[in-house]
Amino acid sequence: MEAEKDIDELPRCAANYTALTPLWFLERAALAHPTRASVVHGPVRYTWADTYRRCRRLASALARRSVGHGSTVAVIAPNIPAIYEAHFGVPMAGAVVNCVNIRLNAPTVAFLLEHSSAEVVMVDQEFFSLAEDSLRIIAEQKKGAFKQPLLIVIGDQTCDPTSLQNALSKGAIDYDKFLETGDPEFAWKPPQDEWKSIALGYTSGTTSNPKGVVLHHRGAYLMSLSAALVWGMHEGAVYLWTLPMFHCNGWCYTWTLAALCGTSICLRQVTAKAVYLAIANQGVTHFCGAPVVLNAIVNAPPADTILPLPRVVNVMTAGAAPPPSVLASMSKLGFRITHTYGLSETYGPSTVCAWKPEWDALPDDERARLHARQGIRYVGLEDLDVVDPKTMAPVPADGSTLGEIVMRGNVVMKGYLKNPKANAEAFENGWFHSGDLGVKHPDRYIEVKDRAKDIIISGGENISSLEVEKAVYLHPVVLEASVVARADEQWGESPCAFVMTKDGVDRSNDSALAGDIMRFCRERLPGYWVPKSVVFGPLPKTATGKIKKHELRAKAKELGPIRKNRM
Repeated sequence: MEAEKDIDELPRCAANYTALTPLWFLERAALAHPTRASVVHGPVRYTWADTYRRCRRLASALARRSVGHGSTVAVIAPNIPAIYEAHFGVPMAGAVVNCVNIRLNAPTVAFLLEHSSAEVVMVDQEFFSLAEDSLRIIAEQKKGAFKQPLLIVIGDQTCDPTSLQNALSKGAIDYDKFLETGDPEFAWKPPQDEWKSIALGYTSGTTSNPKGVVLHHRGAYLMSLSAALVWGMHEGAVYLWTLPMFHCNGWCYTWTLAALCGTSICLRQVTAKAVYLAIANQGVTHFCGAPVVLNAIVNAPPADTILPLPRVVNVMTAGAAPPPSVLASMSKLGFRITHTYGLSETYGPSTVCAWKPEWDALPDDERARLHARQGIRYVGLEDLDVVDPKTMAPVPADGSTLGEIVMRGNVVMKGYLKNPKANAEAFENGWFHSGDLGVKHPDRYIEVKDRAKDIIISGGENISSLEVEKAVYLHPVVLEASVVARADEQWGESPCAFVMTKDGVDRSNDSALAGDIMRFCRERLPGYWVPKSVVFGPLPKTATGKIKKHELRAKAKELGPIRKNRM
């Protein structure tokens, strides 16, 4: 290909070109607001000057143990200051940070640690046994070839010290003691190449081993700033960590908050009461959460709420398509909702349902319906479309033609670690394939209709499980709902609704209650979309609040097929 012409032949040089990285945000925050609170966790309060020193100590301590370029540091921790510090300190040493989901079991964590070749494992005191069991599994698998990674235990003043003492007695290094071995003035260096990896995160493999998503410094820089722009975040924002930092690096808000010199309020355990208390007592202005978190806030008992809100609180939601009813209920409580969509492979959310002023005059139901769409691309994402997966031709913008959602640009992952086959599939035809099915509306806003694997095919017709869920959620007794395919002797498949009811609902006659939900849906949906079976009980969830549909599909399979009506 012929090189593009320009008006000059001026070269890049050290004065006018440097690799993009979000690490510089921390240095600037410490310079601009050294005494402003950076991270608050219970009785612990750090300033930006403190956090910069601690991150440089961490980088220095790692470097002194030859942990740097080409190394991976695993962090197994909830939302506490150390996991925030790892997002800067680890890459400042040249290494890659891998934040591990704390709800995974030991065999899965063992796979992650082995696959990523983790040289260091930083683990919160309450999850030390998980790390210990995982490393034991690797040692047994590798026999004499296993090299024990450096094991660092993170103490937490809000926890019982017993687990910390247990970890220390087994030879783990105390995190704060480890920091003391580092230089607070460590002269860290940014990457020479912005394509260099900054983070590794694993997808939640439900039918096979998880895939390791590799992210680069350039993408982290661009997404951190895009995340602030699309949300309208202001300098000095006070952000509540309801979203786990181990999930897509906290949707890159770990780095965004440094860019904005904001304040992180850590929340070790997420409850509606804890959210309301943080809003009232900590000055919270922003938080993120999956729809299940919003649902808990909406349905919290009066004793756990503090209403009216003392200020407008901005809430970003993503992770699963939220029912319009939940979005509307949150708005009525005074929360300002921003609806986004994305994947681990796109650094977290990468599309936003950008609000239009003319929607303000619409009826509540219509506003909620428009708001529930996934919208348009982020500022930092160059291309987004819905295409025919066979021809790659864009689907018409008619709001009904189904296609696959695809993306490309600077905030798409480098690829999956050590998985060329998955990379070839994910990047086929020059696009990243999301695996999500959606439509494109006349205003060019996209809307997710289902995961490809979640579409229900009944009598040869496609049924969107998400559309059925929206109808089920509207029933007054329903707290949470998920719809999957169940075998059907007559139609092949039919919708099966799994429902958790609100507190206080009379469950003495589940059969009658199920019948009422079906009648309710029949008034709102095409007949063949109506669930033919309703199962009551708690819904299994991931650490980020997503409902585990693969487990519900397994339960539906155990129920056997819907019998054909012999009448």
